[in-house]
Order: sequence, then C-alpha cells, then structure tokens
Amino acid sequence: MVKKGRIVSFFLIVLLLGGLIGTTVLGVTKDIKLGLDLQGGFEVLYKVEPAQDGQELSKDLLNSTVSALYKRINVLGVSEPRITIEGEDRIRVQLAGVKDQNQARELLSTQAELTFRTVDDEEKMSGADLKEGAAKVVFEKNQPVVQVALKDPQQFADITGEIMNKPFPDNRLVIWLDYQEGDSYKEEAQKPADEQKFISDPSVREVLSQNTVIISGPPFTIEEAENLKELLNAGSLPVKLDEIYSTSVGAQFGEKSLDKTITAGFIGVGLIFLFMLFYYRFPGMIAVITLSTYIYLILVVFNWMGAVLTLPGIAALILGVGMAVDANIITYERIKEEIRSGKSIMSAFKAGGRRSFTTIFDANITTLIAAGVLFAYGTSSVKGFAVMLITSIIVSFLTAVWGSRILLGLWVKSRALNKKPGLFGVKESEIDEL
Repeated sequence: MVKKGRIVSFFLIVLLLGGLIGTTVLGVTKDIKLGLDLQGGFEVLYKVEPAQDGQELSKDLLNSTVSALYKRINVLGVSEPRITIEGEDRIRVQLAGVKDQNQARELLSTQAELTFRTVDDEEKMSGADLKEGAAKVVFEKNQPVVQVALKDPQQFADITGEIMNKPFPDNRLVIWLDYQEGDSYKEEAQKPADEQKFISDPSVREVLSQNTVIISGPPFTIEEAENLKELLNAGSLPVKLDEIYSTSVGAQFGEKSLDKTITAGFIGVGLIFLFMLFYYRFPGMIAVITLSTYIYLILVVFNWMGAVLTLPGIAALILGVGMAVDANIITYERIKEEIRSGKSIMSAFKAGGRRSFTTIFDANITTLIAAGVLFAYGTSSVKGFAVMLITSIIVSFLTAVWGSRILLGLWVKSRALNKKPGLFGVKESEIDEL
C-alpha cells in the first residue's frame, strides 16, 4: 500500500526549496563581491625590500606596510580592496573597479614616509626617529590615545619645547604621511576632517622628554586611534616596494568575461541536468533538485564568507557541480546493479546507498586535501579557486549524498516505486530472476 504522507512530505520540501531559492537568489547574487577579472581593475605585485641596511623583513613590518597601503587606497575611493602578503617578501594589491589606474599606480608606488612638522610645514622629525613597531593604543582618562616610543627622547623634548612657546594656534605638531612639496597645513586645516591629508595635529602644551610620548590630538575614537597607531608603525618601519608584476583589466573586458562564463556555466549545468534525467530517470530528477540546491547554497555560503568571486572561483563552482553529479552517479549505479541482481526497490536503495558511501567519501577527502594544499601554498586567484573548491566539496557532500538520499528515500519508503525498475533506468530483461 502506498504511503501518501511521504510523497506529500517530498513535495512540501521541494516547494519550500523552490520558494526559498526563487525569492532570494537574485539578492544573494547581487551581494556577491566580484574580483577584478570580472568587473575590471588593477593588480600589482610588489617585492618588499628593506629601506635600510641590516633591517629585517619581519611579519610585523609587512603588516604595517599593508596598513599604510590601505590608507593610501582609501584616497581612491575603491571599495573592497584586497591586499595580501605572499611569502616572506611580497605584497599583492588588487583594486577591483578602480577608475584611474595611473593614479592608483602612482599612489601605491610612493614610499610611505612619516614626518613631524610645524604649522609652517617645517620638518622636525621623521618616522625613522621612532622605535620600530612601538606605537600602541592606550587609554588616558577613558579616552583612547596613541603611545609611541622614541629613539632619542631629548630630540623630541627640544622640538616640543620650541613648538610649545609658539602662540595658539601655531603650537601644533603636525603629523603627515607622504608629505609632498606644495602641501600646506594651513590649507588642509580649512578642509573637512575627512579630507585633510595630514594624520593629526595635536597641540603641544608642555615639553615632552620621556621615553614614551602620548598623542591625544583631538578626541580619538578607538578606530581612529587604531588607525593612527598602524600608520605610525608603518611610518617607523620604512620599506622599499619594487614592482615585479602588474596587470589591468578593463571594465568592459571584465563584464564580457562574466557574461561568457555564466553562459558557459548555464550550458554545462543544463547538459548535466539533461543527462541525469535521460539516463537515470526518476533518480535523475532528484539529482536535478539537489544540484540546484547545491548551487544556491554555494552562493549563499560564499556571500556569507564575504569572499571575492573570480573566474577561477566560477570554474571551481562548475567543477563542484561535476563532483556532486559523480556522487549521484556512483549511488544510482549501485542501486541499478542491486535492482539488476533481483533485489526489491527498497533493498536495492538501502544496499546501493550503503556500498557507495565509502567510495564517495574517499573521493571527496582526496580532493579536499588537494584543495587545502592549493590554498596553503597558492597565491591570489589560486587561493580563490581553492576556497571555492573546498566550499563546493563540503556543500556537495551534504546535498548530493544526504540530500539526494533523503528525497529519494521518501519515494522509496512510500512504496510508490515498488516493481517499477524502469523509473531507475533498468529494463525488465536486465533483472536476474532469483
């Protein structure tokens, strides 16, 4: 007797999945960040070299340099820039959607140089006069401030003593990053705070001669204090950036690449769906449902991770569809073999699922290991491919193995498929009589 409750449960699950995907997929795809190869942009790879003889390229030095580069990129108004440290002496910068690539190149290649100046733009100190990586955020009267350590406290005492004696508002020590000839504090001070080129202009009210100095300036938020700390550390650790590779992708080329890749993906997935429906009949329909769910979940997870989608990432997504199909094919072939041996649909379903699991699990684990190695040792787009591949493997295992078995199991256990081997692509003449 057919158990209609299980069939009703199947259709409720399918309707729920269809409604969820149909109402949210456009919002999910819209929010996914695209790499520069899909929306155009600029990429450059730098080799980091010490600016001074005997200077060690430490991890802190590279991190401080990255912070300084982010500060520069903010001037361009580029959203979601990607700056990554590769190896021990390389930094890769990716600016998707950048409009003026010449400006970006010039801004990035300019050496990070911190200077301390008077309101008349006279240089008094540079970042080289600070101890390396010594700036940190502390709290003074519940207010975040930045503390720096000096190489020569007496030098700073002489400077602050000189500035302190100037009348207000000229008693300020102005901190600049990448001061250029022609810049003027008095002109910048007239601009809104978020457009000023100098970092800070704290008032000097006393001679400062201790080993550490507090920079309070105007009231800092915690974020502003952290940013200033990073900038001070970057300035106190000057490095030389030598460009060893760069590429640019036009917005039109990136858009065409995206359109062609998506079209190819639709064609490939569509052919897979047709193959599954033609060759595996009813289980093929289950595979189409779970594969559609897999693609949707991949996009949701990728968006949740805040990852950047690139052409290699889309390739990994399509590859994941192929792997998910493999899991379905292995399971369905085992079920067909069990049916051909004369077993009932119920027995064939249980035996086929049990005997195919180890093969599917081993195949996914080996691919997961390979993807992990690519992520650990790869760079840039290779890492993007690896991230998408790892995500695809995990999600495909959940949908193609457990998802397919749950949905197909509802029909098998309802007994609606009993004595209907044709729905599994098995002819009556192929079944061995026991």
